[in-house]
Amino acid sequence: MRVSVFGIGYVGVVSCGCLAELGHEVIGIDISSEKIAMLADGRSPIVEEEIDDLIAAAVRQKRLTATADVAAAIAGSDVSFVSVGTPSAPDGSVALGAVDGVIRSIGEALRTKRGPHTVVMRSTVPPGTAEDRVIPLLEQASGRRLGDGLAYYSNPEFLREGCSVRDFRAPPFTLIGAPPGDDATILRQIYAPLSAPVHVAPYRVAESVKHISNVFHAVKLAFANEAGAILSAYGVDARDAFRLLCEDRVLNVSPAYLRPGFAFGGSCLPKDVRSFLALADQRGMAAPLLKQLLPANQAIIDRTYDAIARHGRQPVALFGLAFKPGTDDLRESPFVMLAEKLLGKGFDLHIYDRFVQVARLMGANRAYIDREIPHLERLLVADPRDALTKARVVVLGHIAPEDRAVLLAGLEGHIVLDLAGMMDVAAKAGITYQGLCW
Repeated sequence: MRVSVFGIGYVGVVSCGCLAELGHEVIGIDISSEKIAMLADGRSPIVEEEIDDLIAAAVRQKRLTATADVAAAIAGSDVSFVSVGTPSAPDGSVALGAVDGVIRSIGEALRTKRGPHTVVMRSTVPPGTAEDRVIPLLEQASGRRLGDGLAYYSNPEFLREGCSVRDFRAPPFTLIGAPPGDDATILRQIYAPLSAPVHVAPYRVAESVKHISNVFHAVKLAFANEAGAILSAYGVDARDAFRLLCEDRVLNVSPAYLRPGFAFGGSCLPKDVRSFLALADQRGMAAPLLKQLLPANQAIIDRTYDAIARHGRQPVALFGLAFKPGTDDLRESPFVMLAEKLLGKGFDLHIYDRFVQVARLMGANRAYIDREIPHLERLLVADPRDALTKARVVVLGHIAPEDRAVLLAGLEGHIVLDLAGMMDVAAKAGITYQGLCW
């Protein structure tokens, strides 16, 4: 295909070289005459492994040219990739001035071009940029409407400096943000030589994934450094500990726990977080990241309470009291903490959990709930229908599979706060539905 790449920085140069390697005809565009001259001469403006040979080969094979003429680049290409910088603004937000400028210039050039054109955003932009900012600007500048000779996709890159060529050739997946019903055929064709799976998602989802990926990477790095320092203070080689931690592909290095929703709890996680923080305190070591884990967890419980209280002090049915389904372990359950807060604020509360029976609670589990909610037996109901008939607001923490049909049948007319992402509930007619993170 004929492709133009706007912005000859790290992402743009790698895109130029790698797209040419895939067999496409590429035009690099930048406002810097020095970068244009270097690229046109077959020299890379950036230092990056393998990129010098790629650029030289692309120019030698006449698959790569460079120009500052936007109109000529648009006329000579069918697809334009936007790879300009999006630095931090003084308030920490993303500065989108360069994006605006490029989109406006592409749009103006499209006014005089005949035939369709596709614009692809590679720059890292916040969710909502496509629909709230870029597409309106592009339509205004071009005089075209999306779907009428104009296509726009979000295609965030996941390239690491130092190995970006390898990352381009073998990405974990190709992510494309597209409008509803659009399968992004043209981008699938461009990336067809790559073996990675292609995921097409709504614009906002695609724009979000790059952001949360980098934030997650930062969290992992900070965690490894902070925990490693604490372990080292106790004579542990943290490299050995983390190497073994990463051997667990079921829980530690896996999709496990990466499901937005309600707070964590139980007899292990809170206790072990406190224990590890105590190790830091005993050596007088700061652990600013780790010391925010429990307050952050409590903030989720508080946010859930606020979502319930927003509807006034109406009777509440809480489904799920144990810290997770299939158990009666109430120790440090976030649902117990939520129930305590509701009771303390004077809510009429009814609780259903198939696995929790006060008479069967023993040991530390019984001692915990007797201390936190001593009159629990009066709040528990034996049948989910009882909880539904006595309440106006329904809070869904977890529910056994055998109770779901009864739950769905009785939800009509209720305000439902879903903490677990129950898709069949979200599709239920006749309810006021709210998800905690969706």
